[in-house]
Amino acid sequence: MKPRAVVFAYHNVGVRCLQVLLARGVDVALVVTHEDSPTENIWFGSVASVAAEHGIPVVTPADPKSAELRAAVSAARPDFIFSFYYRHMLPVDLLAMAARGAYNMHGSLLPKYRGRVPTNWAVLNGETETGATLHEMAAKPDAGAILAQTPVPILPDDTAAQVFDKTTVAAEQTLWRVLPALLAGEAPHLPNDLARGSYFGGRKPEDGRIDWTKPAQQVYNLIRAVAPPYPGAFTDIGDERFIVARARLTRPGAIQSDLPPGLHVSDNAVFAICGDGRAIAIHELRHQRDGQETVVTPAGFAQLIHSSRHPS
Repeated sequence: MKPRAVVFAYHNVGVRCLQVLLARGVDVALVVTHEDSPTENIWFGSVASVAAEHGIPVVTPADPKSAELRAAVSAARPDFIFSFYYRHMLPVDLLAMAARGAYNMHGSLLPKYRGRVPTNWAVLNGETETGATLHEMAAKPDAGAILAQTPVPILPDDTAAQVFDKTTVAAEQTLWRVLPALLAGEAPHLPNDLARGSYFGGRKPEDGRIDWTKPAQQVYNLIRAVAPPYPGAFTDIGDERFIVARARLTRPGAIQSDLPPGLHVSDNAVFAICGDGRAIAIHELRHQRDGQETVVTPAGFAQLIHSSRHPS
């Protein structure tokens, strides 16, 4: 008899890991996912669509603690519960419905970067490596025993989106590698030493505000960490908001300038001076007004700044 599972999933990791379960012969009896928010930039794959293609029932409860969801999971009689980038913590009594355990795929090398948006935090903090971890679910987030991990590199100019693509592949590889042992009851359950790790909370668009007085490497890490399709690192000049969508940290001394920290334009190029005097070359600058973003040229930027400082 095939092992039965209830899968809580969203985003690209949810799509790929659901497909791994199906490829490995797991009977997915129910998929629990989220309704896409109309206010969110949906740049990722649809778990609901994959489930529909395979004829798997899908529910999208607003509250994972609801009696209706509990009844649906109970009716599915799962051997396993899996969570693949589902955005809510699952209550312990719900996890207990899985006769053979409940497991989550997390986008870091636990115990490092427990909590929310681990890929963005890793890039922001200048890490050179992250990865994916399959672990047992517990009352605390990302705190259960570790079954398997796969590391991926973070290169100096990688954006969070590029690292997330690597992490998605790492998640797929991790699940594919350990799933046979898990289904056979032979998977390792290694300690997840929280004292050696770290926990980070969620991030808001406002957290992308750039402080140009900080060292250039810190500013560049922020730009990479929230670059599109995330909301983007931004700066306000007068009433005008600019989003730094693509940039590159210049080598020390590449741009000699006594200009103050902030955005500047010269020789038909936009660049930024940071608090340590080092410069960042801006390769794509967007102007945001009334919720709309448009790419601006260096000349367009100069005109906007002039208008902002000298209103008619």
